[in-house]
Amino acid sequence: MTKMMNLSPETVSLLLLIALLSSSLLLCSGDSTTVEDESPPTVCIIGSGIGGSSVAHFLRNYSASTSLYRSRILMFERHERVGGRMRTVTVSGDTFEAGGSILHPKNYHARDFLKRFNLTVRSPMAIEESSAVGIWDGKRFVFKTFGSSVKIPFVDKIVSWLNDVYMFVRYGLSLLRMSNFIESMIDNFLKYYESLESRPVFDSVEGMLKWSGLYNLTKVTLQEKLSEAQLSPLLVNELVTVITRINYGQSVLISGLAGAVSLAGSGGGLWSVEGGNWQMAAKLINHSDVTLHLNEQIESVSHLGDYYELKSAKGNSFKCDVTVVSTPLDEVDIQFSPAISIPKRDLQHTHATFVRGLLNPGYFGMKSVSDVPALVGTLEDPLIPFSCISILRKYSATDMTYKMFTRQPASDSLLDELFSARTETVRIDWGAYPKYHAPEVFAPFILDDHHLYYVNAFENAASTMETSAVAGENMARLIVSRFRTKESSSSSPSSDTKSCSSGLHSDM
Repeated sequence: MTKMMNLSPETVSLLLLIALLSSSLLLCSGDSTTVEDESPPTVCIIGSGIGGSSVAHFLRNYSASTSLYRSRILMFERHERVGGRMRTVTVSGDTFEAGGSILHPKNYHARDFLKRFNLTVRSPMAIEESSAVGIWDGKRFVFKTFGSSVKIPFVDKIVSWLNDVYMFVRYGLSLLRMSNFIESMIDNFLKYYESLESRPVFDSVEGMLKWSGLYNLTKVTLQEKLSEAQLSPLLVNELVTVITRINYGQSVLISGLAGAVSLAGSGGGLWSVEGGNWQMAAKLINHSDVTLHLNEQIESVSHLGDYYELKSAKGNSFKCDVTVVSTPLDEVDIQFSPAISIPKRDLQHTHATFVRGLLNPGYFGMKSVSDVPALVGTLEDPLIPFSCISILRKYSATDMTYKMFTRQPASDSLLDELFSARTETVRIDWGAYPKYHAPEVFAPFILDDHHLYYVNAFENAASTMETSAVAGENMARLIVSRFRTKESSSSSPSSDTKSCSSGLHSDM
């Protein structure tokens, strides 16, 4: 005590300043809460397809500098499985793609998922590699390529070369013009894979398409665009029509961008995932620390001041800071409060019918089933009851598995006309993609003034697994960007904090 009383005045002043500094720092830190001290936000994603699973994946990758990095991600799927419109079907013990079936070699997000999760590319079966294609007009085959029953690489190359010559004789330089049209679209689409530094965050579909140079393709029909590109009417009415009917179940009157994407899906190098494309969504979900709620149909989304309340058909309630709708709103009954406004849109239903048995050659005016092409495409005629029929697997000359697309459910009477024998039949009705029209009108990415988002707004541009992943990636960046802006403004020092800091600075 005696020593303390003998401290010099300078020492006492220094001790008092340290005490004042310490108490002031405690006072200031007690008045402000850092992002790390707050409870992490909850992100709710409705839908477990490739769009929703991509949002979860990219949120985890892009949110390191925000509180979203520690967020809880809840995902709600109304069915008992993940994958959305990616699904497989089992026919007589064999597994086939029933929904989204093919990927383009330049689908770089899907390629990354494949590599990241050690998935395997499915090898094409022999029937897919060297089989004939026929175009059916309802009465006859107006065009039919050559097929090869001899599985020798040299023979396959000769047959392929003969088919190229045969197609050129029929369609001429229009084939080259079509290829250039497709490549131009793909080159613009590849801009979506550029670096984050050179690629903006898009808050609207229109802005996203205009930046890449694809927007104008949504303003005119495919038919108009191909006419502008000087493709012959014969090519458009035959080959192009067959492709759009197979890939989108629609005619060449669809919008130009959807049509161009459809044509890109008919080229070489197409691939799929061994065991089913749905595995991409499953892996993305499993590796993104997502709490998955299967068989949980969301019936309402209500904004209640600082959060959203989601209620399910099971009577469960969930509190969410961010809500992402990643399922088409066109045929689901979700009530929003306040109400949202999106353009009315109809979905094109594709009825996929899988048949194990044998096609009836007499339906096509043939004597032997071997004379019927392995892939039968059709022209745009309301009297033709199917869009396409293809062989998926050939077990013997009299036993095969087929896949058929129709716009209406395939009745037993129709199937009995088309097939001479059926041992198993599986039917699936897909609300597969939008009915495309030109000019297209787009729903907003942001459905309110807060944090309600809609991934499937992009589907009016084109609907594929990869376009959904691209939209999901942009959506994750948009959410992170808006959260970062919100946190930057909320973490700015208040007037009390500023005065506290000024006082310390002044005192020191």
